[in-house]
Amino acid sequence: MTEIRKYLEEHKQEMIDLLAELVAIPSIQGKAEEGAPFGREPARALEVMLKKCSEAGFKVDNVDNYAGSADINDLPAELAVLTHLDVVPVGSGWTTDPFVLRYEADTDKLIGRGAIDDKGPAVAAFFAVKALKELGIPLKKGIRLIFGTNEENGSADLAYYRQKRELPPMVFTPDGEYPLINAEKGMLRVYFSSDFDDDEILEIQAGTVINAVPQFCTVKMDSDEGEPVEAVYEGVSAHASTPDKGENAITQFLDSYSSGNMLLCGLAELFPHGEFNGKNCGLGFRDELSGDMTCVLSMLNTENGRIYGGIDIRFPLDRTKAEISGIICGALESAGFTVDSCDGVEPHCTDENSTFVQTLLKTYERVTGDKGRCIAIGGGTYVHEIEGGVAFGAEFPNEDGHMHSPDEFITVSNLLKNAEIMAEAMAELCS
Repeated sequence: MTEIRKYLEEHKQEMIDLLAELVAIPSIQGKAEEGAPFGREPARALEVMLKKCSEAGFKVDNVDNYAGSADINDLPAELAVLTHLDVVPVGSGWTTDPFVLRYEADTDKLIGRGAIDDKGPAVAAFFAVKALKELGIPLKKGIRLIFGTNEENGSADLAYYRQKRELPPMVFTPDGEYPLINAEKGMLRVYFSSDFDDDEILEIQAGTVINAVPQFCTVKMDSDEGEPVEAVYEGVSAHASTPDKGENAITQFLDSYSSGNMLLCGLAELFPHGEFNGKNCGLGFRDELSGDMTCVLSMLNTENGRIYGGIDIRFPLDRTKAEISGIICGALESAGFTVDSCDGVEPHCTDENSTFVQTLLKTYERVTGDKGRCIAIGGGTYVHEIEGGVAFGAEFPNEDGHMHSPDEFITVSNLLKNAEIMAEAMAELCS
């Protein structure tokens, strides 16, 4: 057992206690107020974390409660570990109080909202630098922990932090998966609408968030009986970056639609049920590294005589935002819709042969005994817009910590393993 692993084993209960303290703070985005740009609870979580860092002897810096940081020593920071303390809403289906950390001895699970995304990894990063400091491991470069409070709702925290502070040249975030994510597809979110008047359909309600495959599509129709008839189409929810893991209730409805509304017929043609890559929209691109693109009609709702829709697109590394937006906007306009907004980000890719990436991969191999490799994803991590940034952890291969889902968890053994990998990587990069 290495001295770092021994240290973490000895401080295991302290790690669990800190995670429990953070999980108890329902740091979902709230109403902005003075001194709390994303609501009181995210600001409170940041206050708790920075207080712990100060007590450990680190130099802390609270940037207007958007984000905060802690430097392990007085050397110029060359490495940053970026985590976030905000969480997604609870949702339904929990078997335990989401804001009370529960330990299941038979599964080794620590269950609570934020356990794997991203409070558990934040705790692991804190104890990783604490181990380096208290064990007296010599460092030639500075290390900075950065804690954000708005990753789940657009990362305005990080944008503000970068306006006020300069990032170190090396940045990784344990906000993804191992071995290492170096490539992320470009993302585009399109909102469209049109006037809607139909003799049969009174209302359509489907999809509440743009980045998820909709599970339900409810259609209210006029009937000769006087009372509206309601049809509910049920699919399977999934993240929009992996639509093949779900079943889209909107396209299920459109596939069954047999009347003459030209807008709905146009959508049915553009988004055939079971197609995930947007080929019928004129898209369908792929590249060798990031694979097939995805294109999901994720929202369709009627209100006050208009129909509104939303589309989530993840496109390959060899394409641009301008090219993809031009194609999808043209397809929607040809089908009779107005594009209300079309925003997104370009693809992100960090050279897998860089010293930074190779050092992280070799550290992963040494600690876990498993082969390190770079992977590309359709989702976006916290470093998507940071040049040279990568995601390193926190989920291990073939592990599902129920991120964004009921009974989210991290195991105690993986909490410690994350801290060990990070500490070893920090020592290797900064000694």
